[in-house]
Amino acid sequence: MFDFSIVTNWFDQLLRVTLGLGNFWTVLIECVIIGVLILTAYAVIAIVLIFMERKVCAYFQCRLGPMRVGPWGIFQVFADVIKMLIKEIFTVDKADKMLYYLAPMLVIIASVGTFSFLPWNNGAQILDFNVGIFLVTAISSIGVLGVFFAGWGSNNKYSVVSAMRGAVQLISYEMSLGLCLVTAVTLTGTMQVSGIVEAQTGPWNWLIIKGHIPALIAFLVFLISGNAEANRGPFDMAEAESELVAGYHTEYSGMGFGFYYLAEYLNLFVIAGIATAVFLGGWAPLNIGVEGFDTVMNYIPGIVWFFGKTFAVVWLLMWIRWTFPRLRIDQILKLEWKYLMPLSLLNLVIMTVCVALGWYLK
Repeated sequence: MFDFSIVTNWFDQLLRVTLGLGNFWTVLIECVIIGVLILTAYAVIAIVLIFMERKVCAYFQCRLGPMRVGPWGIFQVFADVIKMLIKEIFTVDKADKMLYYLAPMLVIIASVGTFSFLPWNNGAQILDFNVGIFLVTAISSIGVLGVFFAGWGSNNKYSVVSAMRGAVQLISYEMSLGLCLVTAVTLTGTMQVSGIVEAQTGPWNWLIIKGHIPALIAFLVFLISGNAEANRGPFDMAEAESELVAGYHTEYSGMGFGFYYLAEYLNLFVIAGIATAVFLGGWAPLNIGVEGFDTVMNYIPGIVWFFGKTFAVVWLLMWIRWTFPRLRIDQILKLEWKYLMPLSLLNLVIMTVCVALGWYLK
């Protein structure tokens, strides 16, 4: 499997030796380039996901979806982006200006921050700390403030109700989300995202296979909780347009609304990417212990494996959204506090006992 760290080391030597740049300018140029790459990938994946959502939605509703702007409607998303960029950005009368403008920034910071932790390939991680899982959960929590500030600062009663619902939902489902990740950490023995992926290389070593039933339960609970964290249906009560107009971002226009729109789709990709990295082997190919088959699988680049698994999970979550009806807020909280969280705690205890007794080989 190709190691992308070879490329990064070569580029670092090019800046230092060939161009004769000092340490400060080398680091600065590398940070700027990496930042531009992250934002570019963020925008491109958002466009792909929006188009995919519309086509998947149309498929489940027995229609075609966007077809007029470009072949198969592929340029419809670009037209929507242009429309959103040229829309006027206005401020609501008597709104809290600081919170009003700060809220979408916090949401997009949390989304881009967690997006940067995704392990694209071996050696191609942007952020890869030894406490990576902890930092992912910490940075993603910033988005809760963005949702709450949007409703509170908009001077709109419907937005306040929506923000309260959203904050309660996000805080609640973070519990199960964190417990599922801790279950994976218990089995692999590391909080570093790349370390968790590397622990899943080899025949039948993906966590949902190696971890047996406890890992499978953690994976399923993680998907449910992640769907709620991304504010996706059937957990989109915070955006219940039939009773709350458009939810906590009702009073936002132009790119103020666009930041929330982007964050929702990229959070979907982030949840699917983390699920892929932690439970489905990340960039690790499917090895079953048969030499010829494993050799062919190893020829497929790791980034192809990562994107393939991630988009498979994205498709599954879209399937769920367009299949189940929206839940009431009491049903959402009951599902978390009475069922998912106790199940996650019990599952973590079982996994810890199994690892302590040596039933799982690391």
